[in-house]
Amino acid sequence: MTVFQRIEPNDGTAPDSGHRFDAGRRWAASIELGFQLRPDGDNTATRMTGISHQGPLRVQRPFYPEGRNGCCHVYLLHPPGGLVSGDALSIEAQVGEGAHTLLTTPAAAKLYKADSHGVAWAQHTKLTVAKGGVLEYLPQETLAFDGSRGEQTTTIELQTGAKCLGWEILALGRPASDLPFVTGHLEQKFRLLMDGSPLWLERQPMDPAHPRFKGHWGQGGATVQTTLWVVGLDDEAGAIEALRETLPENHRWAVTRRRGVVLLRYLGQERNEAWALCQQAWELLRPRLTGLPASVPRIWLT
Repeated sequence: MTVFQRIEPNDGTAPDSGHRFDAGRRWAASIELGFQLRPDGDNTATRMTGISHQGPLRVQRPFYPEGRNGCCHVYLLHPPGGLVSGDALSIEAQVGEGAHTLLTTPAAAKLYKADSHGVAWAQHTKLTVAKGGVLEYLPQETLAFDGSRGEQTTTIELQTGAKCLGWEILALGRPASDLPFVTGHLEQKFRLLMDGSPLWLERQPMDPAHPRFKGHWGQGGATVQTTLWVVGLDDEAGAIEALRETLPENHRWAVTRRRGVVLLRYLGQERNEAWALCQQAWELLRPRLTGLPASVPRIWLT
């Protein structure tokens, strides 16, 4: 699940830190969610059993489009709709043993241009899944405006027997408005652990001034990039073959596996294409991972 760690005040200045104009500026928001399998008549069901929040991070009530005893769908809400200089989001969610949760967002997140002092924003997400638990982490796209500065970290901690499928879709600049991403600095960090041991560690800086950003050996000038991961498949090779046979044939995506993690990557120019690719991959992989057909969150259709 998504875990945004609670961010505590800096040097006792937090009450006024949002009114500062130096690197100490800070608007913190956090949310912590817990999901457990609970008795429900003659059956069991995943219920949201814990929630605490600070600042503008909320959830709508849980939804059960797959039936009362099916997967628990939850929408993470950040009413401001984007991150500005000094914002610090911390989200934490824990999926208990045998529980099944799908987390998504109601709209694309926006990373706005840094202020004149270059103060950065931060977003930290932690997903914890116990033995037998299943988490689907499917946020809508993240749109980085020119001049944005900040760091995103995603940490996924799994126990043996846990399953997780998720993605991160990042679009740089606003090509439709002829506003490319030509200044600023973003950094993404991913950590995927099984019983405390690393399965996948990655750090990716995005700096338009660095040769890697334009070089064919790096970003290659692409404005949209996506990573989809899945852990817990019984037949990884069969899933990869199915993806290669089903998804559109082009050079903008590739799929591989390492240490029990299947990774699908997209690098291109079209965020709609990236989203469609991820959704199609999810619809193919979900039955293989959970034995259940894909149930599209209705918020995606609004």
